[in-house]
Amino acid sequence: MRAAIGSPQLAVFKAGSAVAAVLPGAVGRGIAEAAGVAAARLPGVASRLHALNRVPATSGLRQRRRQMARHLRRVEGPDLAGPALAKQLDAAFASYARYWAESLRLPSLTPAEVDAGMSYRGMQHLYDALALGRGAILALPHLGGWEWGGMWLAHTGTPVSVVVEAIDPPELFEWFTEFRRRLGMDVIANGPHAAAACLRALKEGRTLCLLSDRVVGDTLGVEVEFFGERTRMPAGPVTLGLRTGAPVLPAAVYFTDAGSGHLAVVRPPLPLARTAGRLRDDITAGTQLLARELEVLVRRDPTQWHLMHPNWPSDLA
Repeated sequence: MRAAIGSPQLAVFKAGSAVAAVLPGAVGRGIAEAAGVAAARLPGVASRLHALNRVPATSGLRQRRRQMARHLRRVEGPDLAGPALAKQLDAAFASYARYWAESLRLPSLTPAEVDAGMSYRGMQHLYDALALGRGAILALPHLGGWEWGGMWLAHTGTPVSVVVEAIDPPELFEWFTEFRRRLGMDVIANGPHAAAACLRALKEGRTLCLLSDRVVGDTLGVEVEFFGERTRMPAGPVTLGLRTGAPVLPAAVYFTDAGSGHLAVVRPPLPLARTAGRLRDDITAGTQLLARELEVLVRRDPTQWHLMHPNWPSDLA
């Protein structure tokens, strides 16, 4: 791995990982959640934190908080306002901070400790899918503690590949790649070679995890209705499912209130099928089915939905 010269972002993440490794889990979570709420209310603090997450300089805390409020109202309804909305926003930023605190702590945990923090529903859907011998695709929203679930899955004997966004600076991306490999996951960088790597992973019978509620960069997307508005969603999960026969299963990993608890939920596979029409039409129809499933998963706890970027055309108006 290349030296992290001139990379303050990398220095912060390394320091955060070192601190998270030595703090008791409950203490680290408590500090992180309190800091998340404080950052959500203090523009000066949050603007520095957002810079570490590659948010454009023009997007300050108030803009991000407004964006999260828009997303919450999409899920909960337009009547969510005032103190009720403020409470939901505090919970959302606390959840996001918990995600980072727990993720950075994961390399210091044993598989037994990770297993002790997991419960699950619907895992048989995944095991039945893998038994077909074509691999399986888990389509997830940016929700809860998916990396905890990925490490648990990898250490319980299910080979896991994940597609992640290639980020700058390169040394930070390299650090995150190695970080996730230490958790037991094979990392595929989103880009021109990602499709071939995904096909190889499925051919090897692996579980391929795809974050599927937001189009990133030049990723191929199709137009669907999502929470009552038209927007684009990634075409990758359904395209791979149709091309390979690998089942596409909507899934999420939620934080629970019991200590370092997490609940993995795996939904039944999407009923994908090729018709006599255009492949593009079948991809769009399948992605619309996925959008409906992701709505179900997000509605379970919208404050754990860590989508704080514009995701609909009206967000950019």
